[in-house]
Amino acid sequence: MIKNLKILFGFFLTMMFFRYIPHLPNFTPVLAMTFYGTIIFGRSSLIYILLAYAISDLFIGFHNQLIWTWGSLFLIGFIGPYFKSLFGRFTGVFLSSLIFFMLTNLGVFLSGYYGFGFQSLLLCYTLAIPFFTNTILSTLIFSILIDFFIFSKYFNFVPVIKNKTN
Repeated sequence: MIKNLKILFGFFLTMMFFRYIPHLPNFTPVLAMTFYGTIIFGRSSLIYILLAYAISDLFIGFHNQLIWTWGSLFLIGFIGPYFKSLFGRFTGVFLSSLIFFMLTNLGVFLSGYYGFGFQSLLLCYTLAIPFFTNTILSTLIFSILIDFFIFSKYFNFVPVIKNKTN
C-alpha cells in the first residue's frame, strides 16, 4: 500500500514537473502516465491523475480547450486497464496518442479557429501533425521508461533482467 502511494505521488509530481519545465510542444509524460497510472492503480486513481493535471493547469493557465484535453485524458485513463499485456500496452500507447490528437484537434476545429467546413477540418489536423509526432515519441519514450523502471521493479509485468553470476 505504501509502495503504491509513493509511486502515485511520484506520478503526480513528475506530471506537474514536466508541464512546468521548458519542453518541445506536446513532449511530456502526461499521456504515458495517465495510461499506465490506471493500469497500475486501477481506474479509481484516474481522479488523482486528472487532479494533478488540473492543479498544474491552475498555475499554467486555463484555456477554452480544457474539456477536450481533460476529456481525452479521462478516456485514455479509462481504457488503460484493457491493455495489460506487453503487446497490449504498446498498442494502448499508440492509441492514447491517437485519442489525444483526434479529440484535442476536434476541439480546436469546433472552436472555429480555422473556420468551419471540410477544408478547415483538414487544415486543422494537417497543421497539428508535428505536434502529433512529438506526442507519439514522448508517449512511447516515457512508456518504455515506466515499463522497465516501475513495472519490472515493483509489479513484475516485464521480466527483470538479472545479472548472471558464475
